[in-house]
Amino acid sequence: MFTLKDATMIYDMDKEEKVYAMKSINATFPDTGLVGIIGPSGSGKSTLMYTMSTLKKLTSGDVSYNGKSLSSISDSEKQNLRRNEFGFVFQRHYLINYMTALDNAIVAANIPVSEAKEKAEKLLLEIGLKKSELKHKPSKLSGGQRQRVAIARAMMNDPKVLFADEPTASLDHENAFMVMERLKEYAKDRLVVVITHDTSIISDADMTIKIWDGKIADVETKGV
Repeated sequence: MFTLKDATMIYDMDKEEKVYAMKSINATFPDTGLVGIIGPSGSGKSTLMYTMSTLKKLTSGDVSYNGKSLSSISDSEKQNLRRNEFGFVFQRHYLINYMTALDNAIVAANIPVSEAKEKAEKLLLEIGLKKSELKHKPSKLSGGQRQRVAIARAMMNDPKVLFADEPTASLDHENAFMVMERLKEYAKDRLVVVITHDTSIISDADMTIKIWDGKIADVETKGV
């Protein structure tokens, strides 16, 4: 589904000492399954996700999706990909303060409102929100609850690819396990890319990519 060829991202291009967030990364991602990307802070994990999802442009090299170079498509085509085929869970939840948990989950849904609410309620309950909390606004929810709403929102349109940047960082162990079980289930017929510092949550990932100083240090595949 995704292929990266010599993918490089340089910050501070106008300075004498350039900063490489990614340096000549070559990788091929499966069409489905759970892929964990792990590495220390500043290693290039999030940059890798942003370039794969069209949120950032590479300095050089290429990322292709389903055989098509992402650098060759228009901004409107990228927007359509992000809306219809990609889902996002960021480290910050980015919920809308005046909306309820349920309404936040359906804010970008591309199905009728009544159908979206039914689907969102099911998703939210599956990942640990209580029915009484569906009408709560973000200020009345804990950090972990807000993150679960963000995860449900990312799943609403059944994206083919779900990008999750530290999706369990604000959750306790029990709730982190619950969320990861839901993501693993989702990954059975879709691609889920999880960026994390926590190796325990991706211990049974189908593929694990270790990033160090902007380069791939190691790639592990389940059963290999």
